[in-house]
Amino acid sequence: MGASIPVIIAVYFAVLLLISRIASKKDGNNDAFFLGNKKSPWYVVATGMLGDSVSGVTFVSVPGMVGQFDMTYMQMVLGFFPGYLIVAFVLLPLYYRLNLTSIYGYLEKRFGLRSYRTGASFFILSRIVGSASKLYLVVLILQALVFDQWHIPFYATVIVIVALIWAYTHRSGMKTIVWTDALQTLCLLAALGLIIWQAASKSGFDIPQVADAVHSSKHSRIFVFDDWASKQNFFKQFIGGIFIVIVMTGLDQNMMQKNLTCKTLKDAQKNMISYGFGFIPMNYLFLSLGILLLVFAAKYGIVLPENPDQILPMLATEYLGTPALICFAIGIIAASFSNADSALTSLTTSVCVDLLNVKKYEARQAWKIRNKVHLFVCFLFVSVIFLIGHINHSGILDTIYKAASYTYGPLLGLFFFGLFTRVNVKDKFVPLACITAPVVSYFLEYALLHVCNYRVGYEILLFNGLITVLGLFFISGKSKAASFDGKRESNS
Repeated sequence: MGASIPVIIAVYFAVLLLISRIASKKDGNNDAFFLGNKKSPWYVVATGMLGDSVSGVTFVSVPGMVGQFDMTYMQMVLGFFPGYLIVAFVLLPLYYRLNLTSIYGYLEKRFGLRSYRTGASFFILSRIVGSASKLYLVVLILQALVFDQWHIPFYATVIVIVALIWAYTHRSGMKTIVWTDALQTLCLLAALGLIIWQAASKSGFDIPQVADAVHSSKHSRIFVFDDWASKQNFFKQFIGGIFIVIVMTGLDQNMMQKNLTCKTLKDAQKNMISYGFGFIPMNYLFLSLGILLLVFAAKYGIVLPENPDQILPMLATEYLGTPALICFAIGIIAASFSNADSALTSLTTSVCVDLLNVKKYEARQAWKIRNKVHLFVCFLFVSVIFLIGHINHSGILDTIYKAASYTYGPLLGLFFFGLFTRVNVKDKFVPLACITAPVVSYFLEYALLHVCNYRVGYEILLFNGLITVLGLFFISGKSKAASFDGKRESNS
């Protein structure tokens, strides 16, 4: 069975490379790489963003978390949709009005150069750690399924997979990714549906019996209203979901860069709303799969691994048969490639535009710089994956969201302060305020747990953003500054 997976990877990569060559045939310049020449159809972007948001981590972690947390993750997913509406009607109009390549250019217009680069740096840190963590888990699964049997070392697997992603993204970046991610999302959804069908078939269920098994399961609980101390409390999850979308989508260059490839603001908004709506049933299917896997394991007396991230890989590999294994391989490859390719491209864009200001160079020189940065980002990606391999952590999806609450908190504070106040700040002190906020948030979380017995969930993101806002007020100047749309006003 394992021998078929390398063939799947080879065929899959060949298709992606073909799409890349077609997309980059006419345009391989920086405009195509950064923003796809602003010609992407909104429905193609929306389809691709579903796959990008899911990632290989969601593919294995969401079904696995059902045994521990039931279906309470849906509370956060329901909170995602209002977050997408805020992004569509508050942030996207701003980005389009300012005609931005990098969304952090707003911070320069509003506060100054150091604020701009601070925001970009927090994004770069957040995206490298988050995307590398997601890709690490997928590589670990592929390593166990196939490459360990061939005595291929883990580091070689990582290097080859990142090299494959570089091969189809380095020429035209976003112009290619918009189309390859749409294809990968379709592959992901097809794989999810086929695995559900295979698990149901092995359990002897037809479609009505699958629905009954999900709804009658003791793990079908979605809402938690009665335990304020729990991290699964509805209000913590729902509000956390809203703000996680705002920061991990609306304030994230990786996700917004795809939106900015749409022809018009109206198209970008249609993309965001349809993508956000589609995210709800898709995650419900992942959680339903988790219940079916538990039912299947109980029926056949299968002892499940303690690490929830290993449940689906183990069952797909050892018990659900060759069709499920093939679908599983296609699903995690599609999800991981979709997430990692856009991450590498957006990181390259942020470094080039935000830190190196490649637009000041003539086209040929800017193109060379972008290629070198893209290679460097790939090298950095590989290095971070190796580092994560030494740390290792179970329940990695929860870990990623928690880490994001710390690293995206300053971005939330910066954009909130810029959009909803007219107060100026002393730009040179902004990096200090943004670094201080996560540190204070960590000690606040520690104190609440040990003094008040209150277990902080994703609302630490709100604390972090609020502390950043307070820090910005502390370093504010006397004059009034930019209005909410980023246009500077006279201080006279």
